[in-house]
Amino acid sequence: MSSHQYCDGIARRDFIRIGGISLGGLTLTNYLQLAEAGNIKPGHATSGIFIDLNGGPSHIDTFDPKPDAPEGIRGDFKTIPTSVPGIRISEHLPKMAAAMEKYAILRGVSHTLAAHRLGSEYVNTGSRPLSSLEYPGYGAVVCKERPVDKDIPPFVAIPNGGQRPGFLGIQYAPLNTSATPQPNRPFNVRGISLGQGVTVEQLDRRQNLLKDLDTKFGAMESKDQLLTGLNQFSEKAYSMLTSERARLAFDISKESPKFAEQFGADPFEQSCLLAIRLIESGVRFVSLSIGGWDNHTDIFNNLSKKLLPKLDGGVSALLNGLEQKGLLSSTAVMVTGEFGRTPKINTRATLGGRDHYPRCMFMLMAGGNVRGGQVIGESDETAAGPLHEGMRPDDVAASFYHNMGIDHKQEFQTETGRPITLVRDGSVIPQLFS
Repeated sequence: MSSHQYCDGIARRDFIRIGGISLGGLTLTNYLQLAEAGNIKPGHATSGIFIDLNGGPSHIDTFDPKPDAPEGIRGDFKTIPTSVPGIRISEHLPKMAAAMEKYAILRGVSHTLAAHRLGSEYVNTGSRPLSSLEYPGYGAVVCKERPVDKDIPPFVAIPNGGQRPGFLGIQYAPLNTSATPQPNRPFNVRGISLGQGVTVEQLDRRQNLLKDLDTKFGAMESKDQLLTGLNQFSEKAYSMLTSERARLAFDISKESPKFAEQFGADPFEQSCLLAIRLIESGVRFVSLSIGGWDNHTDIFNNLSKKLLPKLDGGVSALLNGLEQKGLLSSTAVMVTGEFGRTPKINTRATLGGRDHYPRCMFMLMAGGNVRGGQVIGESDETAAGPLHEGMRPDDVAASFYHNMGIDHKQEFQTETGRPITLVRDGSVIPQLFS
């Protein structure tokens, strides 16, 4: 995938039936209080997949359409019904519409960070960024709390991602593939595959030399968190290099043609296929990214011809594939960008676009204990903000960790011994699991 530079679909009469959050006087706050009281059992997902829509996708033109809004807001796209009566999404997401029962749509998610970097840090960690502290991404936390065998990478980013280990340390950083797979071809990842004529025996000799050096400099290393983290990272790399299991985990050509045919040739769709294979092989967490959503101009052409077909084919095949392999119930899935786009279409160029807009956005959740086939939350008539009390990225983060049986209120310590709460603010969204 190339890199990119940044610069109502639901009838009111159907709202209660398909899962609106405000019904019978029970507000989002009431729901969150119930969750904090312990009325929602922790999830049992053992693995996670995070899909980052870099650039900020338009909520109105995807999963929160407003067909009755005024011209200049509603956009060019029509809506289509999904497999769940009463829920409608963009006409350019037909496969996601057919798979609606497998995921939940969160509408009216809201925050205030309109810059790409800050917004991305927020949604990748679940805590509002601080200048004095870097919070760990979901993948790093999951790897710390759910260790894996040494011969398999715990956290893989395809081709790279916005999640960093933060104060947990470099030993929890992801293995970036730096490339995307191609159909029916073995996928060689730098750092996994032995290349340039290097043999396992030669690698063993080099590793023994490193161990000798480690013994001599061990006292110094034990006092430095970075060196300790690098050493642990090196040990994992060595174990993976000599592991047939790890190399096979990345080889999508080993998948049956019948299973693989549901994934298109696009790099993102092939990355979704690889993500399933990695999870099935024991990898604990996989992050995927698909960029290009920063559409200040020509938004409708970009969405309809480039971005939405990729998203539609990749995510629907991912969810279907996980279910076919019996992995959906044990894999927590989140799809999000860093913010939404302005309801009003800008007129700065001949081909209109939408600008950064964190006050209202969508997120998708699936897998584990998440109940699919529902919409949670609602935006107002023009998708300018939540109609009722909105959800924040913090609440979604708390829910994602809850789905994996990880307490989002637990404390970790920095290298200086400072206690840090995993998700600083935020409460579990109970309706996701009811």
